[in-house]
Amino acid sequence: MDKKYTNDLIHETSLYLLQHAHNPVNWYSWSQNTLSLAKKLDKPILLSIGYSACHWCHVMERESFEDMETAEFMNENFINIKVDREERPDIDSIYMDAVQILTGSGGWPLNVFLTPDAIPFYGGTYFPPKQSYNRPSWMDVLKFISEVWKTNPIKAEDQAQKLLDHIQSLTTAFSIVSKVENIEKSEFTGLQCNELNSTFLKSADKIFGGFGSAPKFPQTFTLQFLLAYGKFYNCQESIDHALLSLKSMLRGGIYDHLAGGLCRYSTDEKWLAPHFEKMLYDNALLIIVLSEAYQICKDEEIKKGIEKTITFCENELKSKDGGYFAAIDADSEGEEGKFYIWDKTEIESVLGEESSEFIDYYGITEKGNWEGMNILNKCHHFNTHIYKSDVDDLLRRIAICEKKLLSHRNKRIRPVTDDKIILSWNAIYLTALCKASAALKEEKYKVCAEELFYFLESKFFKSNGQLNHSYKNSELKFMAYLDDYAYLIQSCILLQELTGNQKYLDCAKSYTQYVIDNFSQESSDFFYYTDQKQDDIILRKLDNYDSALPSGNSVMAFNLKYLSEIFQIEGWKAQSIKMLNSIYPFAIKHTNSFAFWCFQIINQSVENYQIVITGKENSEMRSSVNEMYIPNKVLQSTETERKYPLLDGKRISEYSSQMHICGEKMCYEPQQSLTLIRLLTKN
Repeated sequence: MDKKYTNDLIHETSLYLLQHAHNPVNWYSWSQNTLSLAKKLDKPILLSIGYSACHWCHVMERESFEDMETAEFMNENFINIKVDREERPDIDSIYMDAVQILTGSGGWPLNVFLTPDAIPFYGGTYFPPKQSYNRPSWMDVLKFISEVWKTNPIKAEDQAQKLLDHIQSLTTAFSIVSKVENIEKSEFTGLQCNELNSTFLKSADKIFGGFGSAPKFPQTFTLQFLLAYGKFYNCQESIDHALLSLKSMLRGGIYDHLAGGLCRYSTDEKWLAPHFEKMLYDNALLIIVLSEAYQICKDEEIKKGIEKTITFCENELKSKDGGYFAAIDADSEGEEGKFYIWDKTEIESVLGEESSEFIDYYGITEKGNWEGMNILNKCHHFNTHIYKSDVDDLLRRIAICEKKLLSHRNKRIRPVTDDKIILSWNAIYLTALCKASAALKEEKYKVCAEELFYFLESKFFKSNGQLNHSYKNSELKFMAYLDDYAYLIQSCILLQELTGNQKYLDCAKSYTQYVIDNFSQESSDFFYYTDQKQDDIILRKLDNYDSALPSGNSVMAFNLKYLSEIFQIEGWKAQSIKMLNSIYPFAIKHTNSFAFWCFQIINQSVENYQIVITGKENSEMRSSVNEMYIPNKVLQSTETERKYPLLDGKRISEYSSQMHICGEKMCYEPQQSLTLIRLLTKN
């Protein structure tokens, strides 16, 4: 069907940008040509940033960007640029900082007004078509900004310069601390970790799990910290809260009980009503922390959570090429969550006589639990004892019902899948597959992990160590960012631990050297978010905050430390220590913003172990070590290889495998059993 309007976005591959290609707004993509046009016409830029799975992005599009009167005003007075935040997280980060400085909060859609030089001077998030929610209308904002630019552009430019200075100061703050803190210190104490643990637990919801009140996000890095603290410092309270949080999520409506997969966040404290978008990275991070939890507790519910979440990713996010798509939208047929919710009579119709216990099990009612409909959940306490059969039989019947309902649900109009493939998100899912394979001793996940690595290596590598960020329809776009490299390096490290194949370490070393050569900041030990070759942004930022994903710098701190021991590069170890010491003053004050950093700090606070497994048929011993919870280890294994520093001089038997264990203060006699490593690591 012919569209009445078509704008410049029609030439893009991003689903989000294509969704706006037929708006009457004359949208442009972010490019040097567009920025030059703004300067030539001396018009302010309206930069609107969002992503395809964003519910409120869709709302604002329907209300304002598809409105002809609004579009005409925007076209006449602004150069209108649309950006997919998942394609250009560097742009999003700069202008999100600006809006947070201006308003104290941020989110998407992100709407920012810029000078023709692309410097921000005003902005916000969602604006309604009419004044409501204590927000001005979108047209009121447009008219106000247009008038300011026409009558007093100097005022706007002054505001822009102040904002730019403030954004730059955020980077400078980390740089200054990096130089004045005691960089020689290499150890963190149990007392410091106890303080971090206490801070995290102060906000813990002891009833429903998680932290704080609604809305609730998974905060998987915080749960990783609690598991590590509980294990290293014998604190059962920390482990219990991590397990409570994970099980509450797996039982709640935030988790899709039919197909698997975690939604973005819960709108309530009980994990019942989610924001229904599903992101690849959220599910990868869930698999990672579930795998670490399973290594500690061997809980069957946790194991099923790992398996079902991987099944979701394989069934619903995997491309024919072998990579994994970015996200599944929250909306279908113009309504949030419509694909996932149920009316009680529909369930009864599909399941017939089998519906009764399923309805009890999942808390289904005539009234519903969300806007008159039902979100499947196990938040309530289901009494299995009322059934004559045992629990295992009940769960088998429930599973049969789930398959029937899933088959029925799949006939509905599905939410749109954002089919771009992002390197960093795929790399963190690769890490998740490695973690799951290790924890469960599951070969098929290792196969999936290696296949994914080959896909990433073949599709995203450009030349001379340079990678790209996004892939779709055989087209690569945008230079890779710090987190693309950091997550890929981390996944290479774990692949080597899992498989014993040393080539993954060589890849990790090569990409690390590229990061050092092209992302290093002159005035600190941290790395810029963008490659030095990138030239279409107003500044290069340091990104040290752990938000929905761990910061590239926090992951690089881990990578540098690990690889320094593998390759005996003291400078890399020193840099990692300096990074951790520089971040600690910020982490102790704002733990939630530095949770993955805190996880690195706690691993640094205890003795680290170098474990080398040598000899023929060493795979079983390697697999058994990987099954254990030892986040503070460096692991290498070989049958004959000696060229790596850790392998040099190690005894290699032709007849049996041996384990060589070194701590920070001593090395032990070669071991032919797991007894010593279990004793040392409390496994």
